[in-house]
Amino acid sequence: MSQPLTSRRPIVPAPGRPDRREGAEATGGRVPWPLAVPATIAVLFLLLPLVGLLLRAPWQGLPQILADAQALDALRLSLVCATLATVFSVLIGVPLAWVLARARFRGQNLLRALVTVPLVLPPVVGGVALLLAFGRRGFVGQYLDSWFGVTLPFTTAGVVVAETFVAMPFLIVTVEGALRTADPGLEEAAATLGSRPFATFRRVTVPLIAPSLVAGSVLCWARALGEFGATITFAGNLPGVTQTMPLAVFVALESNPPAAIALSLILLAVSVAVLLLLRDRWLRPGLALSA
Repeated sequence: MSQPLTSRRPIVPAPGRPDRREGAEATGGRVPWPLAVPATIAVLFLLLPLVGLLLRAPWQGLPQILADAQALDALRLSLVCATLATVFSVLIGVPLAWVLARARFRGQNLLRALVTVPLVLPPVVGGVALLLAFGRRGFVGQYLDSWFGVTLPFTTAGVVVAETFVAMPFLIVTVEGALRTADPGLEEAAATLGSRPFATFRRVTVPLIAPSLVAGSVLCWARALGEFGATITFAGNLPGVTQTMPLAVFVALESNPPAAIALSLILLAVSVAVLLLLRDRWLRPGLALSA
């Protein structure tokens, strides 16, 4: 005969992890006013600019503005360059993330710090650094120009290079974190069965970290799409060649503010879409506690 429901043992939280329901009941769900006031100010500070963008948007003329040839060129160029930058970042960034997570060598911590420098480096400074490295007179660019006839500054390829430089660290940090926390048991089992290292990486490691790889790729793509400083410094602002959406917004803000608002709405919509795609991977409450 089954045990009565009232006599069953209550569910006890795991040691070291307090029951969140107990904390909520203890506070009654109330927020202390010394926390509520600055929290409200923070919410208003972050949301009011977005509300202003939506209120001042030229909704009636939005289709005509977005159908403009220059706006369409900027949108097309942004999508193409951001996608190419993401593909290039995946091809060379994922192997680097694996090296940083699994290999052991002298100077590894220094290399990890240098790889993440673009995350905190001002984008304009990044553009100057790219010019000094890959410009016509740069210590690498001069050989690209004289030996292969390749010129990167003020070209569409230069836009891809600038976006890759600032966006790839997002992918590397995300994938490296996933590799560090992944269980190596499956990889060891594959190696025991005779799988070669690259085959193990392709068939076991990549599927194992697939959610983080997708999340990092989306973050990389979104960062590349919104890049401004390094792009305008290294690639310039040539309509149809290097003028991406952020640059088009900057130009339109001086001569045609409604067009600038309309283009900003496109970037805002992309940002919201990225957050929706990543909500289960990054924005789920308690994810850090359960990791």
